[in-house]
Amino acid sequence: MEAVTDVIFRHVVDKAGGPDLYFSEFTNATGWVHAGDKAIGGRLVKTADETRLVAQIWGSVPDDIAKLSTHCKKLGFIGIDINMGCPDSSAVKAGGGAGMIRTPELASEIISSAKTSGLPVSAKTRLGYSSLDEWHDWLSHLLRQDISALTIHLRTKKEMSKVPAHFELIPDIVKLRDEIAPETLIIINGDIENRDHGLEIIKNNPGVNGIMIGRGVFHNPFCFNESSPDRTNKSSIKSAELIDLLIYHLELYDKWHEKNDRPYQTLKRFYKVYVRDFDGAKELREQLMNTKSTDEVREILGRIQYN
Repeated sequence: MEAVTDVIFRHVVDKAGGPDLYFSEFTNATGWVHAGDKAIGGRLVKTADETRLVAQIWGSVPDDIAKLSTHCKKLGFIGIDINMGCPDSSAVKAGGGAGMIRTPELASEIISSAKTSGLPVSAKTRLGYSSLDEWHDWLSHLLRQDISALTIHLRTKKEMSKVPAHFELIPDIVKLRDEIAPETLIIINGDIENRDHGLEIIKNNPGVNGIMIGRGVFHNPFCFNESSPDRTNKSSIKSAELIDLLIYHLELYDKWHEKNDRPYQTLKRFYKVYVRDFDGAKELREQLMNTKSTDEVREILGRIQYN
């Protein structure tokens, strides 16, 4: 997720109990080609221990996609995922993200360009741009591109996240995949709360190969935990466990923020992940939002008692 799944937060989630596979923040290929690393704000920073990380990139210029894909291979990413579903207006206006849904032939060129890197190439998209009726033709087109995996957020671009995910379409999507590209993995995304919820979806929909959790990690950073399944239920997590993760997040920020090119202000979006569900949580968040350094945060946390 943009401005969320950076190298720091990925390590925090790993400590809580990480997923089988991570995707980077989505990175604009054209920006990188024309202005280098300073244009992408640390989105492709990774550490040597991150051995299950796919680079998610976007753009509407095939040659730029090819260049960034090759660069990602040199950095040690294990695959390239093309974002063809982000509804952000700036991405769509530039012809990327969900804008790809309206230019299927260009989408094909983009995928072919990414393949020149020699890495496996997948795509993440939505069911359509304006209408749910678009899903069959659009997904059929992508499945014909010989991609390793197709992740489908079960809403259209127009729907954003304002309606429930269309889980009822999963059987039809699996059937379509089996007809067109049986070797392509199907990954489902949208409204998935935790690992147990994802496994239930897979159990009820044979043929689904994986589940992607995005915003669900905000509600519970332990949502992927496999060794202690009860912790994937946010109601079972103690406040002290979340505060411990916040302290770890602060340590990693101090260690990597310069390399990751993230100012202190960017940390504040995470405080709502850790500080919640106990008496005084709202007031504590307000205090943390007025801080200017990680040392200030530690000082405030040191004065608070948690369960």
